[in-house]
Amino acid sequence: MRSLNQLFVTCLLAISTSCFAHADTTTPITTFKQLAHQQQTNPDIQVIDCRDSNYFNGWPQGNATRGGHIPNAINIDSKWLTLLTSEQLTTFIKNRGLSPTKPTVLYCGGNGVSAMQKALKQQGFTSTSGITEPVTDYKGKLQKLANFEHLVSAKWVDQLINHKQPLYAPQHGYKIVEVEWGPPSTYLLSHIPGSLYVNTNDIESKPWWNKVSNADLKKVINDLGIRYNTTVIVYARNNMSAARFANFLMYAGVQDVRLLNGGWNAWVNAGYPTQAFINENHDDVSFGKSIPANPQYLTGLQQAKALLQQPRDSHSLVSIRTWQEYIGNTSGYDYIKPKGRIKGAKWGHAGSDSYHMQDFNNPDGTMKSGALIAKQWAKWDIKPTQKVAFFCGTGWRASEAFFYAYVMGWKNISVFDGGWYQWSADKNNPISQGVPDHTPYSAH
Repeated sequence: MRSLNQLFVTCLLAISTSCFAHADTTTPITTFKQLAHQQQTNPDIQVIDCRDSNYFNGWPQGNATRGGHIPNAINIDSKWLTLLTSEQLTTFIKNRGLSPTKPTVLYCGGNGVSAMQKALKQQGFTSTSGITEPVTDYKGKLQKLANFEHLVSAKWVDQLINHKQPLYAPQHGYKIVEVEWGPPSTYLLSHIPGSLYVNTNDIESKPWWNKVSNADLKKVINDLGIRYNTTVIVYARNNMSAARFANFLMYAGVQDVRLLNGGWNAWVNAGYPTQAFINENHDDVSFGKSIPANPQYLTGLQQAKALLQQPRDSHSLVSIRTWQEYIGNTSGYDYIKPKGRIKGAKWGHAGSDSYHMQDFNNPDGTMKSGALIAKQWAKWDIKPTQKVAFFCGTGWRASEAFFYAYVMGWKNISVFDGGWYQWSADKNNPISQGVPDHTPYSAH
């Protein structure tokens, strides 16, 4: 009888030990040193960077000497939790490839860890740890956007305006420019202090809303008091129009063009002061270079056709349009009648309609992680080693994708100015409709 009892206890202990072996016994990771050690033996550890996306992109935080993020970290700013419903957060987490069953480590630079852990617990995450050390305590190399300094934060612009000499400050003066369609009605009521205004009607021309002539573009630039070495910071209520002008400025030859990450909303949400009425330029300067100094940043209709004749793995003519536009269910615009896509064009993602770019932006409108953008492009064989021309309906969405590719460090990039509008106007230009045979299953 005693031997049977001993056998029962032995079996019970064995079962208990087996159960505990599969339970969550992960030691909390609270330092970057511990994280580095654990990653050597557990490749399944997920890392979430819950700081502001500007720090994730490469800007140093506070008085730090370097910025960026830990390799393979996923950026989920803790402040985005207030912008997402529980269902939206579920989709957001899934789209970023995170699994609730894997151990997850957060670092938020001292703030936001507890809020993020609580939100993840509600999403079913069973094992989370938080690191409150500054990311500069991480001993490895931090990853960053190749040209992160060209995507600036509202804080950086505020420091610039108030003569606080921010990092990567302009070397030859600067201009801040709001870019919108139509008269400056909204701008007159409220804008970033000191900013000038550009109406997109002055930089685009009918019938296809392509770039105006080089002479007219030069006049717009001169009227703003911009030389080729002037730093120009552009923003908009919707940054597509700002990116459109940024592309034209780079084409003209402006050496230092910067985009306010998150646009006007980033400025307002940060609580910085605004200004009413209109600002005028009083600097009478010449551009100092022949325009265009960088013609490679714009692609014309014939160049787009020539690009399509090259081997598919060496080039990409990229449609920055919605999936419904790409397959021909809608043209995307009330003034564009033909539906479909340029035959041979690859799908580069966009957003819900022709006025949004959710596939490229975070919940607060800032640029999504460059690694995630590159990943969604790679599925369609769009790579940084290729010659890449982006297009949309008339160039706005394509310009935003172009600028993000630029800050990611892509070299051989341009905007196909005429886009779908000009291409589809000629019935002799080949188009396609429907889902192409080579569609990646997870692309849409």
